[in-house]
Amino acid sequence: MAFRKLTDKEIAQLCAAGCEAEDWGTVYVENPSLEYVKRVRFSGTVRFGRFERVFELPGGLKKHSGMFGATLHNVTVGDNCLIENISNYIANYTIGHDSLLENVDLVVTEGPTTFGNGVEVSVLNETGGREVKIYDNLSAQIAYVMAMYRHRPEVIQALYKMVDAYAKTQESATGTIGSHVFIRNTRYLCDVRIGDYAVISGVNRLRNGSVNSNEAAPVTISHGVIMDDFIVCSGSHITDNTSMTRCFVGQACHFGHSYSASDSLFFSNCHGENGEACAIFAGPFTVTHHKSTLLIAGNFSFMNAGSGSNQSNHMYKLGPIHQGILERGAKTSSDSYILWPSRVGAFSLVMGRHVNHSDTTWLPFSYLIEKQNTTYLVPGVNLRSVGTIRDAQKWPKRDARKDPNLLDSINYNLLSPYTVQKMLKGIRLLQNLQYSSGELSDEYSYHSAKIRNSSLRNGIEFYRIAITKFLGNSIIKKLENLPAGASDEEIRRALQPDLSGGKGKWTDLSGLIAPKGLVFALLDQVESGEVKDLATVDAAFKQMHKDYYRLEWDWAYDKYAEFFNYPLESITAEQVADIVEQWKTAVVGLDKMLYEDAKKEFNLASMTGFGADGSRQEKEQDFEQVRGVFESNSFVNAVLQHIENKTALGNELLARLKR
Repeated sequence: MAFRKLTDKEIAQLCAAGCEAEDWGTVYVENPSLEYVKRVRFSGTVRFGRFERVFELPGGLKKHSGMFGATLHNVTVGDNCLIENISNYIANYTIGHDSLLENVDLVVTEGPTTFGNGVEVSVLNETGGREVKIYDNLSAQIAYVMAMYRHRPEVIQALYKMVDAYAKTQESATGTIGSHVFIRNTRYLCDVRIGDYAVISGVNRLRNGSVNSNEAAPVTISHGVIMDDFIVCSGSHITDNTSMTRCFVGQACHFGHSYSASDSLFFSNCHGENGEACAIFAGPFTVTHHKSTLLIAGNFSFMNAGSGSNQSNHMYKLGPIHQGILERGAKTSSDSYILWPSRVGAFSLVMGRHVNHSDTTWLPFSYLIEKQNTTYLVPGVNLRSVGTIRDAQKWPKRDARKDPNLLDSINYNLLSPYTVQKMLKGIRLLQNLQYSSGELSDEYSYHSAKIRNSSLRNGIEFYRIAITKFLGNSIIKKLENLPAGASDEEIRRALQPDLSGGKGKWTDLSGLIAPKGLVFALLDQVESGEVKDLATVDAAFKQMHKDYYRLEWDWAYDKYAEFFNYPLESITAEQVADIVEQWKTAVVGLDKMLYEDAKKEFNLASMTGFGADGSRQEKEQDFEQVRGVFESNSFVNAVLQHIENKTALGNELLARLKR
């Protein structure tokens, strides 16, 4: 925009409209429509553009762009903005075009600030030691390394320096409000940077932060919100008296109904209402809805907290120094309680009050049930739960991110090298318990938990079924383009991995499932200084995510010798056919378990409360009108269709393997 000084005639026109300035020589314009500038006080250097747009507001009210009833100090205003009824002033800001600010108390940048970049968030340990420095493009993966890899202090310091260098590039004494921004009925904005298309409405206070809104994924912050030392990423909505201090809010998150959080990180698609968070690392899809729910000093992802869920990080000795981990997909039931430190395995369900510091990381898909102050562990049982499968199906459908630049790498797979390696070890662990304590023991002890004999035997079988399903899926996918009647040598060539790096242990970096070897190699480069900036670190994590299926096969390649006793280097068509037959049995068997589990939701006990004033027949009819019938339920039909599709897929490969 080309600005010029006001003419004497224009100054006279503005004075007649109730405007005043400390020095008219520091007011600059660009062919303005001065009839839309009234009762404005100019201080310092002020620049403003044209006023040609008419804003149409909800309800049909129309307002012409312009400036009415405001004090501006060192402000630049783009074209076609409406600034009206600023009760105090706007100071040290650049405002884009087509933005609206009305009924605002104070908008000010007080001095050089980094707008929340570089703020230290004390996650997991309230007393410090796991601080994560937040910045605009923080991904769940980089944050996970900062928080959890404290055994590599040189890596942490290198990442800190990268964040500090980025924060320095963002430092300014002038704040920015982007284009097409609506700020209405808001009290106090201080040292805040606001991106394009943001809506700030009815906010009480925003201080020292960035609202990284854009046209593809606008941010909304409204109605009583208070936020200090924060960063909010694209597509997020924060409303209804939510209060946050030293928090990072990732992409497409939603917070409302007086949610309260401090020193916490929330990554993509988190949802919080009514409850409270303190010092948590909330990976993607961490969800809590209830007033009585407290999440504290924990690491979560793909987690749903039941009403009244609570944890303790303070045992009244050395302070609130304890932490816990609920691995991906873990859930808590209503009124659950966990005394940290504890670790709950992936896709497990916690019910009751647990005070014995359990560690079930090698027994995923389990139930932890409290009975008379004792934790009972039921290994693998969650594999047959419709809730687990429904969760796995809903997460990718509920990914609300619209921004073309996705910050977090998210893998939704239920079965992966990460969970299958745990089940392989889980089988050995359960067998060792059985051997050491005797097959006829009623109960077995494991990490402060009890496992009943029947639960142990069932757990081994559940894990075997799931591993068979995973390895069968992998080999069928790898051979999908195998020509009919292929020789054994052609089969072996088709099964060769086309990318190395997948062997060894795998880890879950808060959504990204990747080989530890590749992660450690990247961290070695960070530590040595070979990788010098955050963008390169993020790009490496995104490449791991992109290569997931090729790396997965590299990992799985050796497991057929271990699990089926069929080394792929010497496998035959008959042995592949045997694996496929076992896979078909496992898939159909698991789906039948899911079918029976779903059926429980339609039995007579589930109809309690239906047909409140009638007979059994009316109860059934009422239930059918509300919930539908079992045979037409969408999930049930999906299970039946899955059985049919997988059976056909296996039969098709078996037909191609015949010579």
